[in-house]
Amino acid sequence: MEHHQHVPWQLKIAAKVILSRVPVSPRLLNKAGVFRTNAMQDQGYAVGVFQRHFQNALFARKDKPFVVLELGPGTFASSVVIARAFGASSAYAVDVTPFATDDVSQYHSLELHLRKMGLEPPSLANCSNLDDVMRASNGQYLSNGLESLKSIPTASVDFIFSHTVLQHIRRKDFVPLIVELRRIQRPDGVGSHTVSISDILGGNLNDLRFSRETWESNLMANSGFYTNRIRYNEYLKHFRDAGFVPQVYRTAHWDTLPTPRNKMAPEFAALPESELQISGFDVYLH
Repeated sequence: MEHHQHVPWQLKIAAKVILSRVPVSPRLLNKAGVFRTNAMQDQGYAVGVFQRHFQNALFARKDKPFVVLELGPGTFASSVVIARAFGASSAYAVDVTPFATDDVSQYHSLELHLRKMGLEPPSLANCSNLDDVMRASNGQYLSNGLESLKSIPTASVDFIFSHTVLQHIRRKDFVPLIVELRRIQRPDGVGSHTVSISDILGGNLNDLRFSRETWESNLMANSGFYTNRIRYNEYLKHFRDAGFVPQVYRTAHWDTLPTPRNKMAPEFAALPESELQISGFDVYLH
């Protein structure tokens, strides 16, 4: 990992542009760790992420069966099983393409981990693939992004969460997606989201070097390092415009900008220092 962090950002872009055009399935590229993290396949990490979002999220139906949705589960649709262990009646896992592993042993290990915690997940003993896991967990794995969200009934989900996902939503799709999240979340439900505002080329601001025309091209957006470059206050505005009431409970900052302002595209170079210094935040959406 340390060696990877010292690879120049320019080389990372070149490598991912090339690899994104290799005729290999998304699941195989994920297994190689090219485009998505496999951290969620660590059972303890996956449960910890769910707990981080869930434990302090206050919504009206938390003391009775409730419905959960995870946005962007990545390579392991673990949240469907975990949510059931924490009292959910059903759950959705929604992504933009079928990244999730079909290796059922990962889910069997997750079930064992949850039972060792004293919880009661659904029995996965008779499951041999991901579809079986979804049926046993009363869950749905949907992998057509915004169109998948549109298929979910209005005001039917109590708890929605995402973990470092919102920054990867295409800029052109971001507002429609937030509007859909507001539509499907119950009026007395809550969303919990961790958002990173750094690039994924080393955790800096190298994504701000490019003009909007270049960055939003399909060449860049489909090459595994895309971030929508939405800044902190713009996120909050989009949340409010969609009808949410955002409650930010953590922000992270750089003391000094990791990428020089004079290297940024003009639209970003003109932003206040205080806006550029925010590298991430956690927010509840009511």
